[in-house]
Amino acid sequence: MKKFTFKGVLDGFRSSAPQPPRVDQEIVETLRPDHFTVAKTFRHGFPFQPTAVAFDPIQHLLALGTKSGSLRLLGRPGVDSHMQHETDAAVIQIQFLTNEGALVTATSDDSIHLWNFRQKKPEVVHSLKFQREKITYIHLPLQSKWLYVGTDKGNIHVVNIENFQLSGYVINWNKTIDPTRKTHPGAIVHLSDNPADSSKLLIGFNCGQLVLWDLRSRCAEIRWQATEGLLSVAWHHEGKQFVCSHSDGSLSTWQARQQSAKPFSISTPHAKPNKDGKLDPCKPIQKVEWKGLRTTGEAYLIFSGGLPHDTAGRAPSITVIHGKTTTVLEMEHNVVDFITLCESPWVSDFQDPYAIVVLLQNDLVVIDLLTPGFPCFENPYPMDIHESPVTCCTYFADCPSDLIPAFYSVGSRTQKRTGFSEREWPVDGGEWSPTSCSYNEIIITGHADGSVKFWDASAGTLQVLYKMKTAKVFEKPRTKSTECSGMDDDPFAIQLISLCPESRKLCIAGASSHIILFKFRKQEATNETWKLEIPVNYEHLEEGGEYSPDYEYPPRQTIKTEVASEAKEVGPLRVRTGLQKKPPGFQAYLVCISIGLHGEPSSQITALCINSSYRLVAYGTECSIVVVDTEQRVCVLNMMTPDLYGSADPYQRVPRSPKRLNETSNEDRCRSPTSDQASLEEVDAKEDQQQEKSRRHSVPWRKKKFSFRKMRLSNVKAPNKEMLNFEEAPNAPTPTPEQPSPAESASFEEAFEAVEEVLLRESPTEEVLEADSPSPVAPPRTKRKQRPQTLSLENNQPEMLTRKVSSPALNMKVRDLRRVEEDASSWDAVGRVMKKLNKLDSSFSRSRSSSMSSLENISNESVQCLAFVDSYTRKSDSSPCPTLWVGTSLGSVLTVMITQPVSVEARLTTPVVLQPCGTIFRLKGTILTMSFLDCNGALIPYSYETWKDEKQEASKERSRWKVLQNYIETCSVEARPSISPTTTASTSAAEQFGDRQFAVLVSEKHARVVALPSQNCVYRQQLAETNFVVKSEIISLRDSICLVCYLSSGQLSAYTLPSLRPLIYMDFLPLADLSFQTSKQGIQGIVDPMLSIWGQQMFVNEDTDQIARTFCFSNRGHGLYLCSPTEMQKFTVSAEFCQSLNEMVGEMFLTREMPEPPKESFFRGLFGGGSRPLDREELFGESSGKASRSVAKHIPGPTLEGMNQRATSASSEVSRAHQMMVERGEKLGVLEERAERMRNEAESFSTSAHQLMLKYKDKKWYQL
Repeated sequence: MKKFTFKGVLDGFRSSAPQPPRVDQEIVETLRPDHFTVAKTFRHGFPFQPTAVAFDPIQHLLALGTKSGSLRLLGRPGVDSHMQHETDAAVIQIQFLTNEGALVTATSDDSIHLWNFRQKKPEVVHSLKFQREKITYIHLPLQSKWLYVGTDKGNIHVVNIENFQLSGYVINWNKTIDPTRKTHPGAIVHLSDNPADSSKLLIGFNCGQLVLWDLRSRCAEIRWQATEGLLSVAWHHEGKQFVCSHSDGSLSTWQARQQSAKPFSISTPHAKPNKDGKLDPCKPIQKVEWKGLRTTGEAYLIFSGGLPHDTAGRAPSITVIHGKTTTVLEMEHNVVDFITLCESPWVSDFQDPYAIVVLLQNDLVVIDLLTPGFPCFENPYPMDIHESPVTCCTYFADCPSDLIPAFYSVGSRTQKRTGFSEREWPVDGGEWSPTSCSYNEIIITGHADGSVKFWDASAGTLQVLYKMKTAKVFEKPRTKSTECSGMDDDPFAIQLISLCPESRKLCIAGASSHIILFKFRKQEATNETWKLEIPVNYEHLEEGGEYSPDYEYPPRQTIKTEVASEAKEVGPLRVRTGLQKKPPGFQAYLVCISIGLHGEPSSQITALCINSSYRLVAYGTECSIVVVDTEQRVCVLNMMTPDLYGSADPYQRVPRSPKRLNETSNEDRCRSPTSDQASLEEVDAKEDQQQEKSRRHSVPWRKKKFSFRKMRLSNVKAPNKEMLNFEEAPNAPTPTPEQPSPAESASFEEAFEAVEEVLLRESPTEEVLEADSPSPVAPPRTKRKQRPQTLSLENNQPEMLTRKVSSPALNMKVRDLRRVEEDASSWDAVGRVMKKLNKLDSSFSRSRSSSMSSLENISNESVQCLAFVDSYTRKSDSSPCPTLWVGTSLGSVLTVMITQPVSVEARLTTPVVLQPCGTIFRLKGTILTMSFLDCNGALIPYSYETWKDEKQEASKERSRWKVLQNYIETCSVEARPSISPTTTASTSAAEQFGDRQFAVLVSEKHARVVALPSQNCVYRQQLAETNFVVKSEIISLRDSICLVCYLSSGQLSAYTLPSLRPLIYMDFLPLADLSFQTSKQGIQGIVDPMLSIWGQQMFVNEDTDQIARTFCFSNRGHGLYLCSPTEMQKFTVSAEFCQSLNEMVGEMFLTREMPEPPKESFFRGLFGGGSRPLDREELFGESSGKASRSVAKHIPGPTLEGMNQRATSASSEVSRAHQMMVERGEKLGVLEERAERMRNEAESFSTSAHQLMLKYKDKKWYQL
């Protein structure tokens, strides 16, 4: 007989009830943590704050050092490598080991480093840190392994670069100077060998003292003393003379074989005599080089600086003196260093210079010496990213394949550069073969001068395709405007970029609260630019005033759409009037300018989105949202952010009108959440009656001491705990502290005692705000001037363009996604307490400004994120419809329904209507991104219009709704199973047909996945606790999608979708490294000191917003950020891409033969004019002794350490094997001795036996 149990009965009930299917069982997520690897890939741009330059004449490689300790190795286009010193100390000098695949760097922390770039990823092999002296100059003779190191104390040390060990050979300053000199000569500024005799070392001190040191005899051979400070020295290739540059702008030439008190010749090339007959003072000549030319025998004398002091407006220059011709080449920036490129690496021969590499503060210039006029080479590297400061970036990986050819075709026609040398780029070292990439990459950069650049970033390269200037749309400002919202210096600065790659429509947002819509055309066009003025004029009703029932809010305003020639300019920018000749490429079509009235500046644009299928452009500001119809060129929505809530606004806000703000008394101003707000409760009945007519209902708040026993809660209905209805019943009485609510019970008091200790431990303050009303909880804010619920927006246009968008009082519902969802059966008093505390915590969103007072004022709720999508707005929707999703700075996500005709003809005349539909989701922190997935977890593509050339396709019908119709067909009702849990008691369309979308909502703190149309939060994830998310994006990777976030703590994190399962959490980049983009500069500029009183260091959003604009994520796991004001750094999170990265990097080192040294003539060698070989190993080797250990400390590189470890382990294995062999040999020896002894004993026994046999052989038996 079967035994029945109580558990079995319950299991039977459970099996009989229909179970909702699990989402994670239906959607297979293929991404795993091993698919992710965070790595920096390619760096592009000009090295920021360069300090040193060097050139390898055999490998034809150029090295650049910077103040931050980074190194860039450049060869032919595609050969580009970036290295970074661990200490971030400035690079003061670079020396190549010519044709050996290595270089030596000297840094400002008194260290020298040996880099090996024979492999594709250069690494440090050795480091040597000097502990007592500062390094000022280094010199490495050609094909020598001994490096001379000069210090600030005037001493010279010798280092073996093979093992980075100091030699015992030291040249002390007191042995080099004249014994009669009474002062210290100063630091070493020059070291070099005599080209004719390598045993003679020329030493230059900054005081002007020059010494020719004999390395063999270890004494000073000749001494000279210049009258001015010494800056640099250059030898003539014959070794008989050398030239010095001085701090007074003069050049002095000295004879190398005779000691004299005065130089052989002295000249001041750029000095001119004044009225008194004296030479005008000149600037110092920082560096001089003297190079011989074999063909003519005349030498080139090249130096930087030396111009007169009193020359006004004179730019930095490079001077080239060749024979009797002097050429001054002016530079756009300060000259940091220069180096002459020569055919021969031997200093004792004619070197035949052919180019000059000039390292400027913000540019790299290469001058052609073989072409008359000395023109510059056209730089093949992307060194002009910072031509104007970069203000925003957009990164498109896997973009349409026809986009790059289209941009290149118009860019090559409009940007023809002339005046450059026709010879090939001289820095052509290394080898790089373009790899066939299956996808294209485009980077768009916006700049402070209003220019926009398009770059081809495919296959690890960066090449400019096309550049346009948005400032040409406007007239040149006569004077600097003061109405430009803090952007007086850069009124055209690009702040946001939105591109539809398929339709080739581009929209940019500028610093003067303007947006420009561009359309791409291949041919030149002549037309006018349309302009749309959008006034920002929102005035709040005065408290207690009498108003007509027909009063409209906002007041009727005229939004004019005019041709620029007919427009009357009001704002700081003036659009060019009349017909404009527009070159091929992106041509301006429509300009929208937000105009502030009553002296109030227009708000900055904070979000921008374009949809070519809807033909709408939406942009958000610090206080409002605007939607523009680009087809009819009218504004279809211009609404304050609080008005999007309708009657469900959870916040009380202060008025924004400047007029009302000036008239408002101090008592009515918004106060701090921690300030005394008891006066808010004292509202008389007459004021309440007026509020019923002219404002939304609000819940009064007050402050009281934090006591859980005395806290009073209203009874919130349990069945639908997620829906928070902020609409208060008209006749609902508000309980007072003296009149407890009848819904309270003793169970609440017991619950308080149970959780009081935990909550007190987690609470940040000793005070709590309380509402004694059954209405849902709202944050503590001051009263605001309310207004009627009827919204109107009228355009003063012809009849077919006139429309009025009316938004009556909506019964809006708020879905708070910040709380952990609980089962309905566990809905008790403790849950209600926790929900109210969570509510209070979420009301304090991160400040949008750098002052503490910004926490008090929430009247400005900016729009931070916008998304056009075909989605569901209500639970009863059975098919998607065009919508606009709006994310705000207070964590709200609101939806706006778009009603527009389907046919193309009707779209030209029928107005587009936008209306808030009432769905509100709330998260903690600013909304950063929103994306939508289908029922299979795939990213829903945005609808777009395919680009067509207007002249060629004018007769063809436009296919604008292809993506939308395909998506509607795939979302047909009969083919979609249920994918999200729903309750069986409901009869809505969501339950009948199931959810067909996922909305992924990401804020600074949390991420939520909401199923649509049921609006159930199916997944949630906390992205940050004490920190916050700076940038987040939903990207595609390995035929799947994921959420990638960059945190303020410097980590990168990734999560699967839709389940939000963590994949990686890895250290990447400290936010302080990007602080150069902030307005205050440095880490102290982006940490709010007022917020540190809460025990946390929080970054101000105004600063991190700028960082987020230049930090991009894109498809296939690629990313990009502005690593310095002049450089962009690409990175990846894809492990698959990291595996193929080595194939995309160019080869730096190639095997090349060293040219033969110059041959000496018979007579030159006979009379001692030839070069004399020097055995440096004999001088600096072991025979010189050992150096003091306190002078410098050897630091092996990571590669050498690994080799040493491997060598140590290998040697230990060899020694152990050797020991075993020795032991075995000993055992074999003992065995051999024993065998030999046995053999000897056997032979002795045999001999004795044989003798005994012979003795008794012939005897008879009886004779024995």
